Amino acid sequence: MAYETVQIHMENGVAHLSMCRPEKANAMGKAFWREFPQAIDELDADPAVRAIVISGQGKHFTAGIDLTMMYSLMPDPKQDAGRVREKLRRTILRMQDCFTSLDRCRKPSIAAVHGGCLGAGVDLVTACDMRLAAKGSYFTVQEINIGMVADVGTLQRIGHLLPHGIVRELAYTGRRFEVEEARHFGFVNGVGADRDDVIAKALDMAAIVARKSPLAISGIKQVLNHARDHSIADGLDYVAAWNSGVLISEDLMKGAQAALQRKEADFDDLLE
Repeated sequence: MAYETVQIHMENGVAHLSMCRPEKANAMGKAFWREFPQAIDELDADPAVRAIVISGQGKHFTAGIDLTMMYSLMPDPKQDAGRVREKLRRTILRMQDCFTSLDRCRKPSIAAVHGGCLGAGVDLVTACDMRLAAKGSYFTVQEINIGMVADVGTLQRIGHLLPHGIVRELAYTGRRFEVEEARHFGFVNGVGADRDDVIAKALDMAAIVARKSPLAISGIKQVLNHARDHSIADGLDYVAAWNSGVLISEDLMKGAQAALQRKEADFDDLLE
């Protein structure tokens, strides 16, 4: 499917999705919020896709939500206040689901960040499985700087990625979280020299993931996500149930045989 706000290139099991509004610093307008989850769901459903890299074209990864869209969300004083707010709640839930699509997706996602990653961009990258960033890049919880509470996932996810004191400082001050500091705290997995280099590093990482068992990768992601949201006891019970249903598979046999022969196994795609 062709999209207006993102472009997708596929190679060797890796889908590279790039935001393609460089003239607007990849600001996220109405079309983006509609198209991004559609694209992620499409990649999730495609058995040939095993990992996803997300990048932005132009000078910045993304400026976050398009402010013209923000203005369009302002209530009409002529309409009933209760109905207006009920509609706004549904709009916010749909926008939240845009990035929750990355959580649902069975395929790991890697954000390749360069330049600025502001506001909703932080919502996006915190929903990814891994983050790489170029030198000179930075992250900003921009919402406080325009007088609002971030509501599309940053405040719910970033606490699992950073110490809470740092999270609160970033959310309260809206300051730049420079790439060196992000690397120090483990928010990013690695740093590239520039945009091209960080995308190349992300594609290399994705290629390694794509060569692993897609059945095991999907299971690992499901188990990690469950563990994040539940107690250790619940997580152990969940993985026991998962492996009791999935462990004995062709992939396990292939993997064990390849390990004995000291070579790399060739795993089949998941079913459509």
